[in-house]
Amino acid sequence: MDVVIIGAGYVGLTTGACLAELGHTVTCVDNDPRKIAGLKRAEVPIYEPGLSELIRKHVDAGRLSFSDDPASTAPGADALFIAVGTPSAPDGDIDLSYVKDAAAGVALLLKKEAVIVIKSTVVAGTARMVSERVETIRGRKDVSVASNPEFLREGSAIRDFLEADRIVAGADDSRAAELLARLYEPLRSKGVPFVTTSTINAEMIKYAANAFLALKIGFINEVADLCEAAGGDVSAVADGIGLDRRIGRAFLNAGPGFGGSCFPKDTRAFAATGRRLGQPQAIVETLISRNEARKAAFANRILAELTGSGRRATVLGTAFKANTDDVRDSAALTIIPLLVEAGVTVTAHDPKARHVTERHVKGISWSNCPYEATRGADVVVILTEWDDYARLDLERLSRSMAGRSVIDCRNLFKPQDVTRHGLKYISIGRSAAAPILKINSKRAGAGNGKWNEIAAAPV
Repeated sequence: MDVVIIGAGYVGLTTGACLAELGHTVTCVDNDPRKIAGLKRAEVPIYEPGLSELIRKHVDAGRLSFSDDPASTAPGADALFIAVGTPSAPDGDIDLSYVKDAAAGVALLLKKEAVIVIKSTVVAGTARMVSERVETIRGRKDVSVASNPEFLREGSAIRDFLEADRIVAGADDSRAAELLARLYEPLRSKGVPFVTTSTINAEMIKYAANAFLALKIGFINEVADLCEAAGGDVSAVADGIGLDRRIGRAFLNAGPGFGGSCFPKDTRAFAATGRRLGQPQAIVETLISRNEARKAAFANRILAELTGSGRRATVLGTAFKANTDDVRDSAALTIIPLLVEAGVTVTAHDPKARHVTERHVKGISWSNCPYEATRGADVVVILTEWDDYARLDLERLSRSMAGRSVIDCRNLFKPQDVTRHGLKYISIGRSAAAPILKINSKRAGAGNGKWNEIAAAPV
């Protein structure tokens, strides 16, 4: 099948490469000539594991190409995907202008019985609005509009596409439904559930799914705070409740608050849709405010560890999660400016997101090595769960630091593994663990001449 994708961003590129992997002929179109020129040289503008290799594979095979001219590509499309941005509006709703412009721009170019597939995340009713707009421009109803929301997690997007939990095909006529069924036949034949429903239901499924997952994160973060106060361990609690098949363990990792391109924007839009339609989503509204407050609270928690003369903090990780360079709504974008404003000298490290973070955060230093970044630090803060940080040599980290406090917002370590190196370990949803000091037991009166380990009082 001949497929054209309008928008060569994260969703468009991943969708294009994966559809080529399914055997379709795909052209990704973008209005940025520099981006298209780079893609033609196999220069992928985003970091996503395996994406560069998959794009190169199908460019070489002739199944994937790039263009900045929709007029030369859209007329041959059986399916034309719209995968453009839907940024947040000031009231939390989304700006549909890019979707509308993309649809209007191709309306007269499409052949009869082509199907426009909206891949962008859009509010309920968008596909039907686009269908009416295209019909008005063409002067006839001979092009269908479908909704096919994406459920791609940054860092595992290719697997999420090719081994999907489900494919949601929103269609209001049989032609659109049949095209989507044929398009995804290679995945359907492997047993991937294929959900055929209306366009409005498909649009609602996307938002409701993301809101629910964000609620799981917000819930476990609230439980983590309660565990700290009660002396519990949120990881053990999450494991215990996650074994209930009705709940599941996914998205029950406590942290500094969710971020990224989806959950913050989609929860705001979900709540805004509720307000617009007179059905306020109170739980989601509360989630949004609590999530933002949590990020600011972590800045205060860091400042509380900088009460002495030392005012140097190292932040390890600025991406909102591991295996991506996306920093949109990441905790780092809230926490670092608050530290700088409080007069803290901040050094940062991230294996992939530095170049993006530098566009948003000023007044800090950067290091290309996590150990170099921690040199002379009074506090080290781990904000992103990169494998590089989970494998840190804690003895080397201890020698590098000037202070003793490690604030691990991702619970990457067992407390005793950190404290045995003389570090105070502060994690999420667990009691702060004081450094372990080594004393000579002869001097302590034990009489056996061996070294014992004891926990020091919190510093």
